[in-house]
Amino acid sequence: MTDCEATSRTPRIGEPAPDFEAETTHGILRLEDFRESWLVLFSHPADFTPVCATELIAFAGAREKLRGMRCELLGLSVDSVFSHIAWVRSLESRFAVTIDFPLVADVTGEMARRYGMLMSAESPNEPVRMTYVIDDRGIVRAFSAYPMTTGRNVGEIVRLVAALQATDAHGVATPAGWKPGEPVLAPPPRTQAMAEERAKAGGAACPDWYFCKKETP
Repeated sequence: MTDCEATSRTPRIGEPAPDFEAETTHGILRLEDFRESWLVLFSHPADFTPVCATELIAFAGAREKLRGMRCELLGLSVDSVFSHIAWVRSLESRFAVTIDFPLVADVTGEMARRYGMLMSAESPNEPVRMTYVIDDRGIVRAFSAYPMTTGRNVGEIVRLVAALQATDAHGVATPAGWKPGEPVLAPPPRTQAMAEERAKAGGAACPDWYFCKKETP
């Protein structure tokens, strides 16, 4: 374990997201600037690299959908703000996309360490592909890590945000592969009496006492 890893800890689900103040392509930003919205914070190893380019293009394609869900995007790497600006201009010119979300220039690696994004087996100083979903209260709701060689599925990240928001809005759970508009899962019974009531309901929607689907409210 390196000294950096010894002082780094991946924030856990349900914990407050680590605070930050960072230079970005949109100026200085702080975690509190996103408190009125959800936030997808994602790291990538380096500018002007092919896998990272495909990810930024994919995030740009999902930008409007996420914005309609009150969710902002924030990218991060240890490149300088000048490198970020040049890369964004190149991507917009070469791939006819608009990248209107900020990129953190974490040149010291401080924010990457704070979010557990540095893993020495991959690289001693470049972050892996970490993704955090942070809600509008500043709480970590989900996270994932991918190696440098493997691009993320941005559609799955959008689906994840939608599922978490459905849980908050309606007090339900979402099944594997759930998409907005599909049936959700009722919370399992917490008492024997509730279990008996569910068992009596039966039918295709409730094949067993612990498993009941219902339409999205």
